[in-house]
Amino acid sequence: MNNDKQIAVLGVGMHPWGKWGRSFVEYGIEAARAALRDAGLSWDDIQYVAGADTIRNGYPGFIAGATFSQALGWKGNRVASCYAACASGAQALNIARAQILAGLCDVALVVGADTTPKGFFTPVGGDRPDDPDWLRFRLLGATNPTYFALYARRRMELYGATGEDFALVKVKNAKHGLANPNARYRKAVSIEDVMASPTVADPLRLLDICATSDGGAALVLSSMEYARKRDAKPVRIAAISTVTPTYPQTIIEMPNFSTDSAAVVAPPERAFRDAIGFAAYEEAGIGPDDIDLAEVYDLSTALELDWYENLGLCKEGEAERLIRDGDTAVGGRVPVNPSGGLASFGEAIPAQAIAQVCELTWQLRGQADGRQVDGATAGITVNQGLFGHGSSVIVSR
Repeated sequence: MNNDKQIAVLGVGMHPWGKWGRSFVEYGIEAARAALRDAGLSWDDIQYVAGADTIRNGYPGFIAGATFSQALGWKGNRVASCYAACASGAQALNIARAQILAGLCDVALVVGADTTPKGFFTPVGGDRPDDPDWLRFRLLGATNPTYFALYARRRMELYGATGEDFALVKVKNAKHGLANPNARYRKAVSIEDVMASPTVADPLRLLDICATSDGGAALVLSSMEYARKRDAKPVRIAAISTVTPTYPQTIIEMPNFSTDSAAVVAPPERAFRDAIGFAAYEEAGIGPDDIDLAEVYDLSTALELDWYENLGLCKEGEAERLIRDGDTAVGGRVPVNPSGGLASFGEAIPAQAIAQVCELTWQLRGQADGRQVDGATAGITVNQGLFGHGSSVIVSR
């Protein structure tokens, strides 16, 4: 790995996920203070704040960096605020990393938090007939679960996946989430429970799909030089991928409902989702065989199976074998979502990519009580935001 491009994770913190009915600022501040305590630092030590934005909570949500800085107490620190849908947390992390590597600051705070409505996400208010996201709801009725179901049906047609295979993902993640104090759902489920839950978008059932949640997550980051004065061997951010698709994009990605033509230009070597993790591996100088665990974006049980293949944890069409054989459970060859994943947390959009890094940090420190992956030294996250926002982070020890 290129040590010149690495930064240290000094502290991690979260506000538990749930439906709390309070301001997203409260969740973010609790997570930030927990991260500061974990780092052994105070707010006065922070030189830079990168906030991951939420678009459902008024103007304060659009300027999250300043919102969290004001709530912690104005002190003249520099800020950035960014929105990249579900990849917002990774974008904020990448902004903070750039400031540190450029030598513009030594210590930075990254915060994301959200308060969400009941039910699945709906389009932002107002009539916008030139907005693809608005159109996919209003013109096609393509809610998020509809999109997830199309990909689930694709796995069934191409690889012979079954509803029971999808249910096994939920069973695994629910078992992992039992030991996570920050998880919203801490209850074991069986295959029968999943298969008996109501169909939401065929073939996916209620327990196949993640909820929307309130929650927050934060990281305290620093240069390696600063970190080594405090910790002989800190957890490190070895790579961050924020890639976009390569033209022509021949696979439909929400919210778009058409693809580019490949009649004249050949499809790229790697489809978008494959490229997200590949870019992180390439930057870190490692490959899938070097990874001990992964935190992936399980919006649905079927999508988790897709990510196994996108990250190179198995060959195309082999994800079902991994879940059936227990390879992706804690104790298996490469545990996936030992945190419990979105199945146990739900979506708090600006926080979730940050929360994934929190989990990997706890795992690599050996602090993931009840769900610990033994001997873990490297982990990868993967996430994806609307409109071509890749999100993958490699954390190492």
